Formats: sequence, structure tokens, C-alpha cells
Amino acid sequence: MQPHEFWQELHAPGSFDEVGPFSGFFPARLDSGEQIRLPIRPLADGQHALASLIINQAGFDVQDALAADLAPKIAALRPEVIVGLPTLGLTLAAAVARMLGFARYVPLGTSKKFWYDEELSVPLSSITTPEQQKRLYVDPRMMPLIEGKRVALIDDVISSGTSIISGLTLMTSLKIEPVVIGAAMLQSDRWERKLDDFGLEWKGRVVSCFRTPILTKAGEGLWGV
Repeated sequence: MQPHEFWQELHAPGSFDEVGPFSGFFPARLDSGEQIRLPIRPLADGQHALASLIINQAGFDVQDALAADLAPKIAALRPEVIVGLPTLGLTLAAAVARMLGFARYVPLGTSKKFWYDEELSVPLSSITTPEQQKRLYVDPRMMPLIEGKRVALIDDVISSGTSIISGLTLMTSLKIEPVVIGAAMLQSDRWERKLDDFGLEWKGRVVSCFRTPILTKAGEGLWGV
């Protein structure tokens, strides 16, 4: 596959072997049984790799399918407002909010506007941009939408756990306790310990469309679970 061809379509259940070893792509499976091909990204050690999802590069049909899969899982916790984490989580959060019939959602941001309050922010970094030291902000004008509400916090992928911890830190600093955390993909289980360190109650509030494992080199161009 060419790089631009990933994430553009869902495939019928059983289209691809899920046992491995895998070459070029990893087939993630939704609850419906449908599969999506995700590119394999080798890690720096050369012996391990991860399946990758960049949701704002996905075809609209795929975005809609992921939102449709996640929305009822979010709805089961009866959220009153959807809050999206930047940057890629905003694409999924907006789609889920629309699926649930909300008129809007609350996007968090990393770009400080002149009317923002530094006290309504926390440090932010992520696995994909570790060298960038940013801050995560909530627009003060959005506060009436989330104060005292049942909040669903949504990101596109939970991998190391760093981004979701930043979101939870910001919410709890505002005395808001999200009732559910949603993501399209849970990438390995590295995030679980970090979430447990933040609070043992949080891991049980996480819902997703699918999980993907850390892959191990199984030969030239081959990766196994």
C-alpha cells in the first residue's frame, strides 16, 4: 500500500489474517468484525513496532464508522458534554458529539488566545511530539458548558498515556471528574500503569473502538504479536 492509501476504507470481517506475522500493515478489528489496515511503525530499537492511526487523514467513511462504534459506548455513561483533546482527538470528539445528537462539543487547545487564563491550563506533551513543550488550555468562555456536567473526555489514540493524563489533570483542576474516557485506538497497554498511578478508578472508565499490541520483529519486514 502507498502511505496515502491507509485508513481509507473498512474491510469485511475475516478479510485479513489476525494471527500474523504481519508485513506492511496490522489489521485492527472493530466490534462489528470489520477490519481496518493500520501502517506498522518501527520503534527506535528496531525490534518493536506499533500500529498507527492518524484519524484526520482517514476517509470520511472510516471516521464515521469509528465514531458510530464509539458513540454508544460513550452514551452508556450518560455524558452531558463531549470534551476533545487536541489535536487529532478533536476530529473524533466532534464526530461522536454529532452521533450522540449534541449541538456542539468543547475543544481543548494548545494555542493560547489573548483572553485565555493561564490558570485554566496544564503542561502537555505526547508520544508523537515529545520534544514540544506545550500547554493544554480550556477557553474560559467554555467553562459554563462543562462546570458541574457529566463530561466525556475523548482522544484519538491512547498510547503512552501522557496526553490523556494531561486532559484529566486539567479537568480535575477545574473540579470536573469525567465519567468516561473514549478513544478510537488503545495502542498497547503502556498507558494503563500511568492511568493507575493517576487514580485506580480511571482505567475502568476507558472505552475504545479497538486495541492494538506492541509488535516484535519476526524476520525481515515481518512483525509478530
